[in-house]
Amino acid sequence: MFQATKRNEGGLTSALTILELVYHSVVRSVRKTHNNAFAAIFINVLQMLIFVLAFYFMFSVLGLRGSAIRGDFLLYIMSGIFLFITHTKSMSAVVGSEGPASPMMQHAPMNTIIAIASAAIGALYIQVLSLGIILFGYHVAIAPVVIEEPAAAFGMLMVAWFTGVALGLVLLALKPWMPQVVSIFTTIYQRANMIASGKMFVANSLPGFMLAMFDWNPLFHAIDQTRGFVFINYNPRYTDWHYAMWVGVVLVMIGLMGEFYTRRHASLSWNARR
Repeated sequence: MFQATKRNEGGLTSALTILELVYHSVVRSVRKTHNNAFAAIFINVLQMLIFVLAFYFMFSVLGLRGSAIRGDFLLYIMSGIFLFITHTKSMSAVVGSEGPASPMMQHAPMNTIIAIASAAIGALYIQVLSLGIILFGYHVAIAPVVIEEPAAAFGMLMVAWFTGVALGLVLLALKPWMPQVVSIFTTIYQRANMIASGKMFVANSLPGFMLAMFDWNPLFHAIDQTRGFVFINYNPRYTDWHYAMWVGVVLVMIGLMGEFYTRRHASLSWNARR
């Protein structure tokens, strides 16, 4: 008696529908931290500023300013912190996105891929806007911002974001199966990257035995390469952004396969275990 009706939509109509859904999902993800989008961006800018000021005073008190690259010291600090926060926030956003057992998935045409894409794009939007606000304020109020290769430096920011999204996708696929392990690993990874990301030093200054301790981290490569594009007198010799990019591609492939498998075995009872 009752039969479901299926609408026949063309490719363009379907694409526009998906884009509209992604847009509204991005707005929703941006407003997760605060109902007011401007307040959410202000909170993120404030977090970035606190990080920058904390590291500035730490370098000054410990007398580590001499180990930095010759040039604008605050720009040196910001070049590391911006990528670190972008990487960390994008990973956290994807891990915290809607899973296959979420009530949101009951509303067609919503699906997990749209949820993941909106979380990743929302995180990138907030970080890029916050970065632009801070650099503009610094340029106007303190000192002119001079970046040797701005397009390439922004490309490294995108690499840091992409690798964060890729790792978050793998963790999201594992989350329904082992939620506690994923939560602990996410926390440990974020804390370890305070040092392992290399935002406090450059690869060229490290001895060989210490370089091996950080060389595995794609974020370490992205940050070191960024400083090569930001400063004219620094040429990174021991890092390669291609490595970070390929690690991200491999993690995305693993994450997509894991997410597809998890989606097929999704159960509403998983929500009770989280």
